[in-house]
Amino acid sequence: MALLLGRRLLNNKTLLKTQRRHGYIVLVPEIGEDLPDKNPLVQEDGLPQFNKVTIENCMAAIGRQTLDFENDVKNIEKTLEDGPEKADFFKDIIDPLEKMGTSLDMTWGLSKTLYLGNSSLMPTKSYLAIHDRAKKARATKYNSPLIYRAAQSNVKKVEVGSEEERVVRKFALEGKLNGMNLDGAYRAQLDLNLNKMLIERQKFKVKIDAMTKKFNHRVSDYDFYKELPKSLTDAMPGGALTLNPHVVNGFMEYCPEREWRWNVWQALVSRGSGYGDKEFETSTHMEEIRYLRRDQAKILGFKNYAEISMETKMAGSVNNVMDTFEALLKQAKVAQDRELEEMHAFALNRGFEGSRIELWDFQYWRRKQCRSLFEYDEEKLKEYFPMPKVLDGLFDLCENLFNITIKQRQNVPTWHKDVKYYDVFETHSSAPVAGFYFDPYARSDEKMLGVQTNGWMVGIQNHSRIAETKPLTALVFNFEAPTTEVPSLLSMKDLQVLFHKFGQALQHLLSRTTYSEVSGLSNVEWDAVDVSGHFLSSWLYNKDTLSRISSHYMSEDKLPGHTQDSLIKVRQLGAGTELCKELYLSALDLEIHSSKDFWLDIVKRLWPQYRSFPLLKHDSHATSFTQIFYEEWAAAYYSHTWSKMIAADVYSAFHEVEGQEQAIADVGKRFRDTFLASGGGCHPNQVFRNFRGRDPSPKALLAALGLKDKTNSIKEIE
Repeated sequence: MALLLGRRLLNNKTLLKTQRRHGYIVLVPEIGEDLPDKNPLVQEDGLPQFNKVTIENCMAAIGRQTLDFENDVKNIEKTLEDGPEKADFFKDIIDPLEKMGTSLDMTWGLSKTLYLGNSSLMPTKSYLAIHDRAKKARATKYNSPLIYRAAQSNVKKVEVGSEEERVVRKFALEGKLNGMNLDGAYRAQLDLNLNKMLIERQKFKVKIDAMTKKFNHRVSDYDFYKELPKSLTDAMPGGALTLNPHVVNGFMEYCPEREWRWNVWQALVSRGSGYGDKEFETSTHMEEIRYLRRDQAKILGFKNYAEISMETKMAGSVNNVMDTFEALLKQAKVAQDRELEEMHAFALNRGFEGSRIELWDFQYWRRKQCRSLFEYDEEKLKEYFPMPKVLDGLFDLCENLFNITIKQRQNVPTWHKDVKYYDVFETHSSAPVAGFYFDPYARSDEKMLGVQTNGWMVGIQNHSRIAETKPLTALVFNFEAPTTEVPSLLSMKDLQVLFHKFGQALQHLLSRTTYSEVSGLSNVEWDAVDVSGHFLSSWLYNKDTLSRISSHYMSEDKLPGHTQDSLIKVRQLGAGTELCKELYLSALDLEIHSSKDFWLDIVKRLWPQYRSFPLLKHDSHATSFTQIFYEEWAAAYYSHTWSKMIAADVYSAFHEVEGQEQAIADVGKRFRDTFLASGGGCHPNQVFRNFRGRDPSPKALLAALGLKDKTNSIKEIE
């Protein structure tokens, strides 16, 4: 998952990110008594003065601002001591918090931008100290019993469906999930539970990291490298093969030796299993984490941890998720069986000797099919997508869809010469309404390489009418840098990352909420956060868009029509198998956090329902499922597929009026006025209904993936 600053605190992360701090605290020193008057972090025009920012003044600023924020929260609490139920929730609490948090958010956002964009200016250790300190300070407003009581008493006083209701309910639910409604004994028990959970999660992560690093194979066969793309050879210096995702995924696609693929796959799925390395087994930690999460749910008054997660999700309940995904599975499972049968026949005609396609064969033979059946060549395709042309086309698409203008502003201080700054204007406005930084190219000595993504969107400043702030964001990528002979050329995967992150940025930049608390992606339910990103990525399979963003870097020819058709077919090839995999992992996650059954029994029960591959004895994939046991996706992994489903349904509204210029403009305005403008100020179910006029359906996703939908109506999403 890509990283977002300003993302809703109220989600499955809440229980760890907004709790009173557990474990140690990194104290950030205050440096310089004259900081408030001479702080170089912000210019007169409100933009960060990146060319003068140092670690020292970032740490000094965050030290001062966090202390000020915590003191201001205490002052608010003093005004509530005589009766929080009597308070004017917005005048006495929210308005001051909006103004107080502006400087802190800016410093936090620019520190994160530097961390991702230039690690020499903001090393990991320094950023983590700033991040931990800022997170702790910002959590104080959700850990106040008095503010919680004030929110509770105001829930019924605000207009139903209004932005104000969303703000009040956010504080009320945050407080509840943080145990603000518990008496001292139960709150202490909750604190102890969370401390133990942090320890177990860390132990789990340490063991998986150790097993990942322990595998180190060096490939010395020169012929092996002939087919590898440059991005993969660069990730394997000296032929070093690792289990890092950006390496192993490419290896499984390109390695022609089946035995090598099997060895790598076996090493990957046996991490944490204890086979051969008992000291690195993670099953004990998995079960302890599950027990602690069940105990946490019981303390807070829920049946199980999955029920806690659904409190902050668009889906609303596990039943709604499973009912909807059942409609997807019905078509995907049939398609999976057909795809594997066709792939096996294809492979047999090309020398494959196996009796069936196995898990370690699928990626390799899928790539072979793409090349043979559709003449799909990733390296040749890149030649049609030089960065300057792609960016012009992307901006043009967004300007036409959403009635905005994007212009580069010169002479804006940045953290590197490659970074550009852009203003966003309403079509008829003279002053910009938002702005963003764009840092496109990899710099191995300065930028971190993402494990799951090659790009990030960082919300530096939210829109707030109370604090009178305009949206500001940074887009940081690791695309291949240009040379003197060749411009930066983007692969299809690069294009998907660019469009996805820009879609998220648009929701931040075009938010028009009154309060920062619900601006942009803040307060958006976790399973809806990626909708705008996936929506914009869908345009990559639109022929007009492909023509708009393509121009061969030498001949300037547009992407040929038959190649455009091939891109759609490539997207659909193996789509049933991939969807079944995601549906299985989603079901596994939800069942692990709903049931008390041993994890292996759950795996054995669910696997044949979703997967057409045999479950082999040493396949212990659940023991390294870091997304749900260490990261923040517990009982929320389904969000990946859910947001794609919602985005496909959204995009289908444009597809239905394809070729009708005015109709597309009307739908674009409606999307902007709902998904982009509302931010977290309206529940995503209502946002979707306002845009589409009905509840979501899985049919559009099935159609986009080429999986014929024969389902009848599904249960409405409440």
